[in-house]
Amino acid sequence: MEMDPHMRHTPADLVFTGGPVLTLDAARSRATTVAVTGDRITAVGHDEVRELIGPKTQVVDLAGKLLVPGFQDAHVHPVSAGIELARCDLTGLITAADTLAAVRAYADAHPEQEWITGGGWSMEAFEGGSPTRDLLDRVVPDRPVYLPNRDHHGAWVNTRALALAGITRDTPDPADGRIERDATGEPSGLLQEGAMDLVGRHTPRSTPADRLAALLRAQAHLHSYGITAWQDAIVGSFGSMDDPADAYVTAARDGSLTARVVGALWWDRERGAEQIPELVERRRELSHGRFRAGSVKIMQDGVAETGTAALLGPYLDACGCATANTGTSFVDPAELRSYVTQLDALGFQAHFHALGDRAVREALDAVQAARETNGWTDTRPHLAHLQIVHPDDIDRFRALGATANIQPLWASHEPQMDELTIPFLGEERAGWQYPFAALLHSGATVAAGSDWPVSSPDPMEGIHTAVNRIAPGEKGPAFLPAQRITLTAAFAAYTAGTAHVNHLDDTGSIRTGALADLAVLDRDPYAGPPEEIGATRVLATYVGGHQVHDATS
Repeated sequence: MEMDPHMRHTPADLVFTGGPVLTLDAARSRATTVAVTGDRITAVGHDEVRELIGPKTQVVDLAGKLLVPGFQDAHVHPVSAGIELARCDLTGLITAADTLAAVRAYADAHPEQEWITGGGWSMEAFEGGSPTRDLLDRVVPDRPVYLPNRDHHGAWVNTRALALAGITRDTPDPADGRIERDATGEPSGLLQEGAMDLVGRHTPRSTPADRLAALLRAQAHLHSYGITAWQDAIVGSFGSMDDPADAYVTAARDGSLTARVVGALWWDRERGAEQIPELVERRRELSHGRFRAGSVKIMQDGVAETGTAALLGPYLDACGCATANTGTSFVDPAELRSYVTQLDALGFQAHFHALGDRAVREALDAVQAARETNGWTDTRPHLAHLQIVHPDDIDRFRALGATANIQPLWASHEPQMDELTIPFLGEERAGWQYPFAALLHSGATVAAGSDWPVSSPDPMEGIHTAVNRIAPGEKGPAFLPAQRITLTAAFAAYTAGTAHVNHLDDTGSIRTGALADLAVLDRDPYAGPPEEIGATRVLATYVGGHQVHDATS
């Protein structure tokens, strides 16, 4: 038995028994009984741990259900997700008719709202991934509508919204975005990347009360999936997204923040190094209790579906011919190296949005520059998304100590991949997508997240997809099956891997002395076929030994 020697004769507050227990501790993979005293794990083993059961000990009979370390999400947007849930939520709708019906129903149910906002629509619901303002005009002709898509790199607006924002055929594209136009040159109603803000800045702002309610709504939702910690990937104002910082500070101070959270402070790509002292001050002001603002989020490129992911070679057109477009690097690569070196010297973690192979290389180059100048600091930089990674860059993650932050749910065949991405990448580059197995085999540290509300925050759905390369509920074929990873590796990415990224070194595995951040699953997915992993549900979630979710209540 592994036991804290100081607790050897002291009854535990909480004992889980009747296993199995997935420890994700390299020294021992499985146990059947775990004891908790206060907020820490005090013993891990088998029947001998039951000696710590006293008259006041709460005993949880696992009855064959799996106890795992609490899941951690390495890249998520809970406050904006919580706000979206309370507005016109289009998540999960896969046809244009259903999407438009939902917009009409929401607008009819909320006649008092000056703007119709929300989002989460799927690009595959519309031909070419590009809905038009005319469609929205039919269901909401009298009020402006602003609806970001599922990946939040584009927004669909109606004619009224364009007019209120003063956008006409003569409005130039911003440097970091694109106003889509129809065959006559008129704005079509779709705004990409930085162009979203042309309308987004006119939408009603959320209040502090809205943001706090959204955080608590989202936190309960994440706890229901066994998530005990996360990294918020944008703490700051970005486009129409309001800064969630005040919600985190309020919740951290009043104790309603039950999760452990790292905030990634937004790097304003329209500014330069002059913002660094402001980030230092924000880190000091915002860090309190279970919230720490020690990371900086740098969005280096866009997304492949809109041609804004930064590629080393050109996108193809519908005929398979090379175009003049290689995507967008939002931060000049030379300046990026300088900024990251300065941030690293100040103890900030760099959290990159790097989706295309050029953006991945530029981010790795920036980490390398920081290492060469500052030495090997414990800032734990990580690159999120990693849709396309050039084979020459796989080994650099290990060599530079840069964590690969994967979003496994995206690694499957779906219309957005098969119709809007693969044809425009070409066969070779399409084969470089989401190289999970290659990264693991190279020795890289791998963390995992959801990017919710872009995709489901359920870790078991992500784990299912990482193992099968087929999304839950789908039949296949598998997407680049050579990049499948084992069930244990997928669990580790959502626990120990993300705990490393978040500097939560006393979480992420079940071992003596670690914080008792735990989740009880409704089954042992190791005992069933791989195609049933995604059906696993969470029955209970604990943070520091305190239960924060009970599926039976």
